[in-house]
Amino acid sequence: MPTALVLGGYGLIGAACMAALTEAGYNVTGIGRTPKATARFPHHRWKHLDLTSLRADQWTALLQDTDVVVNASGALQDGASDSLSQIHVEVVRHLANAAAQTRTRVIQISAAGVSPNADTAFFCTKAEGDALLSSSQADHVIMRPTLVLGREAYGGSALLRALAALPAVLPRVFEDSHIQTVALADVAHAVALACDPKVPSGTIADITEPNAHSFDTLVLRTRDWLGVAKPFWRPHLPSWTLKLTARVADALGWLGWRAPLRSTSLAVLSKGISGDPLPWHQLTGHTCHPLAETLEHHPATAQDRTAARVYLALPFAIATLSLFWLLSGVIGPFQTPAAMQVLTTTGTSPTFAAMAVIGGGIADILLGGAILFRRHTRKAAIGMICLSAAYLLGAALMTPALYADPLGPMVKVFPGMTLAALVALLVDDR
Repeated sequence: MPTALVLGGYGLIGAACMAALTEAGYNVTGIGRTPKATARFPHHRWKHLDLTSLRADQWTALLQDTDVVVNASGALQDGASDSLSQIHVEVVRHLANAAAQTRTRVIQISAAGVSPNADTAFFCTKAEGDALLSSSQADHVIMRPTLVLGREAYGGSALLRALAALPAVLPRVFEDSHIQTVALADVAHAVALACDPKVPSGTIADITEPNAHSFDTLVLRTRDWLGVAKPFWRPHLPSWTLKLTARVADALGWLGWRAPLRSTSLAVLSKGISGDPLPWHQLTGHTCHPLAETLEHHPATAQDRTAARVYLALPFAIATLSLFWLLSGVIGPFQTPAAMQVLTTTGTSPTFAAMAVIGGGIADILLGGAILFRRHTRKAAIGMICLSAAYLLGAALMTPALYADPLGPMVKVFPGMTLAALVALLVDDR
């Protein structure tokens, strides 16, 4: 049985490639650095590795006795856990050198429109990696899909769904850009075809549907696919709003968030995404499905609509919790005497009251800051729930009169706990 290795096997494209290669009769192993993510695919074999940290000899050992390796790893932009030069260039350099020694065919998943002169680091580093592979002695095929649409949604496709699902309002953006799409199933099928030695080494092919669509048309078709009512208002967003959004999203990238609204995404969408499907069709006879068929093959469900609506709501929920807890932590210590008086009037010692006010303020600030960091978000949300419960219990024991306050300060804790619980349940990656 032929063997295949898929780098980035739990990603959108990687997971589809693993399924397609398994169906094609390959003994498939996935590479991923996060055990929790790979746990979603228990029927596949996995190796948990950080590709950017492997030495040359480890690459050779990894590819030993492997017929095909699919490189579906990648990142959109530099961030806390991503380095484009490491992922798109250095990984490909080591991969190409090792594949040349082991005679393993490399199928590189690149992107339509890459160029060394591009104005985004994503396209430049992708182009550099492609050039390294092309100039190497490795047996290789480079595939360049356009905007990939699948059952699941990540990055650009998730942003497309979220924008399309906005209630009543649908902003007009990127009206001059034209985009071609490709079904995820077509990309996976193309990868399986590229394993055949009949596809000559050195092939570089765009994987895409034949026709392009304006971004506005794409959004409207996605809205119809989701089953969302037609919008009542279609405002034109000024360019400064997109630039501001991109700067905020770029900053969040250094906190571990892979927001699709980063400057790279907006630059790519504003210029459009296009490719030429003819060379691949002439070589293999494979034609990718047009957008209408891609959407028809996977009718949207209520879960798709919910996920699309939650996608943009989740960041606001996290920002709200962070602001609330940070302000709570700052205001309390700045009004320590008044806060202490609430406790001391019920017989609590001044020392304990001071410790409770200052300690609670520090805990609030730590939680309000921690929830902004992607790796700590869920833990911070759970911490908020636990600390809120402790505040409620403490108030019941020491200041029960607060529960009868006409402004209901204690009752208002419950909505905050509910919001934190929703964040803890919804925040996820892959």
